Amino acid sequence: MANLELIINIIIIALLIPTIIYAGRLNANLKALRQNQKSLAQLVNALNEATFKAENSIPKLKSATEHSSEGLKEVVDSAKELKDDLLFINERADNLADRLENVISAGRTIKPETLKHQQANTDTEDARSEAELELLKALRSIK
Repeated sequence: MANLELIINIIIIALLIPTIIYAGRLNANLKALRQNQKSLAQLVNALNEATFKAENSIPKLKSATEHSSEGLKEVVDSAKELKDDLLFINERADNLADRLENVISAGRTIKPETLKHQQANTDTEDARSEAELELLKALRSIK
């Protein structure tokens, strides 16, 4: 029986040694955690502050975005109007270029009678071109 008690005591000693080593390591880790607890609390506080600032800046960011989008919408609308005006002016310029080309090609074979008739048409075209010049001046003053 003495041998059985000795074997049991040896087994208990063999199991207690790793338990004591593990408890020592656990104690050292807990001591380090307690020492770093203040820095961990500061880190959590800094994270909370950053989150609070981010949440407060979201409405400001939304209002800035809405304000800039309104301004951008106005610019885009103005650009669309100018685009339409430029398309109109471009069409008129194309028509005038076609007429000028026709006049130049016809001018090579002008007869004296047609010259008088064309001078009468030119007077009405001059009035038309003056109106176009006034339109161009008005469009430039809009800018």
